[in-house]
Amino acid sequence: MKQNLYTVPEAVNEEPLSYAPGTPERKELAAEIQRLRSEKADIPMFIGGHEIRTKTFVTITPPHDHGHILAHYHKGDATHVEKAISSALKARKSWASMPWRERAAIFLKAAALIAGPWRARINAATMLGQSKTVYQSEIDAVCELVDFLRYNVQYMTEISLIQPKSTPEAWNRLEQRPLEGFVFAITPFNFTAIAANLPTAPAMMGNVVVWKPSRTQIYSAWVIMEALREAGLPDGVINLVYTDGQVASDVVFSHHEFAGVHFTGSTEVFREIWRTTGNNIGKYRSYPRIVGETGGKDFVLAHASAKPSHVATALSRGAFEFQGQKCSAASRAYISESVWPEVKKLMLAQINSFRMGGPEDFSNFITAVIDERAFDKLSVVIEKVKKSKEVTILAGGNYDKSKGYFIEPTVLETSDPCYFTMIHELFGPILTIYVFEDSKFEETLDMIDRTSIYGLTGAVFARERHAINLASAKLVNAAGNFYINDKPTGSVVGHQPFGGARASGTNDKAGSVMNLQRWVSPRTIKESFLPPDDYRYPHLEPDEDFL
Repeated sequence: MKQNLYTVPEAVNEEPLSYAPGTPERKELAAEIQRLRSEKADIPMFIGGHEIRTKTFVTITPPHDHGHILAHYHKGDATHVEKAISSALKARKSWASMPWRERAAIFLKAAALIAGPWRARINAATMLGQSKTVYQSEIDAVCELVDFLRYNVQYMTEISLIQPKSTPEAWNRLEQRPLEGFVFAITPFNFTAIAANLPTAPAMMGNVVVWKPSRTQIYSAWVIMEALREAGLPDGVINLVYTDGQVASDVVFSHHEFAGVHFTGSTEVFREIWRTTGNNIGKYRSYPRIVGETGGKDFVLAHASAKPSHVATALSRGAFEFQGQKCSAASRAYISESVWPEVKKLMLAQINSFRMGGPEDFSNFITAVIDERAFDKLSVVIEKVKKSKEVTILAGGNYDKSKGYFIEPTVLETSDPCYFTMIHELFGPILTIYVFEDSKFEETLDMIDRTSIYGLTGAVFARERHAINLASAKLVNAAGNFYINDKPTGSVVGHQPFGGARASGTNDKAGSVMNLQRWVSPRTIKESFLPPDDYRYPHLEPDEDFL
């Protein structure tokens, strides 16, 4: 008898390697970085299993060394988006009908490849293309990506096991159908793992996908796509296109078969997607699923009972790892005046010890921001701050783009809790601190809650339990990921499902079963074993007492 019930391997989190001097992984990665730097990769689009090249070439340079040409990619237009949709829909029937266990095997193999023989390549591509340090790349491009694939397989299994009650006379079943149409995945530059998860999570559930990555993440997106093909992903299931966002949107959001969007990016763009989808709602076969994670203005709050060394390290790491280019990065801090002098001393000592440069030098803690557009935006902010009487620059405040797009880690202290750097997302290595009186802790909680439109991450540091409980209650809607005595970054798949509400997105929690459930449309099936053969119910019989 053919066995149709299977148990998938239990999901475990991939452990990061150390890359300490003398380790084999350090030697292998250094060699791979050198290999990639010595080549000029030719990066095609992938549509229906074909490598698509055009006459429009766009160069890719490392953000920290923009004079070096790393690769070029083939830019597409509206016709390529249309072909990608057609290829996806052509692949849909066979992919949707493939047993979930077979789809699981493909993505588990992809996880094994990335954790094993492809580890150095995906790390090197992320470090060079996105200027991530070795540690930031290892926990993102390898560990988190592998975790997404492994845990999503486990979540898919759990979803398939959800079944309704039955009776001896009827068998009730629940099956999970993929969405009717195609899913559009729009992915960011800052996390290679997110860039991979957004197309693969819907695909794992039987959907077909058109994937448009950020132009500044195309280098590692190419490696991801190659790994998926090596793992056996069928042609047309995920189609990778490189076009301008508006070009792709004009085609996708007017298509009858558009079934959903999986998005990570800016709040403004996501709002426009929602608006466009609403305006076009009559065009679609079904109501599209709209899943998005957008901006953040994430906070750290230190109570008078907080340990200064914990707060200082949380700020140094939470604000400045990956140059603050995280939607979860600490960008505003509220520090109780009694602990501020020690926090300030320790934090500035740590920041002054940071080394800045390219990620090829593993001793660098700070590298470059992603591109010239980000550099120019942040340098304008710094110049504005220098002219303000409401702000003191405690660290940094300098920038240089002669070789790479380098912004010094910059710490501001303001006397105005509503100063613009306390409100607006800057997406760079700029942290603003407001010092409050110890007696105004509860008042400060209210201020934190109303200062920003976002609700992504936040952290409270305290040793006094009453303060922790009060902060947790007062800030219940201020952060979808709330940290107690820890920095507001670094959520781990399977441990802290990630996402926020308010202007930070739909809070569908990447890295959890909740996200996977958004990509299926359940069908309930009832099979009756003893169907009735007369329409009459007992109450229809005449009552002799009333005759």
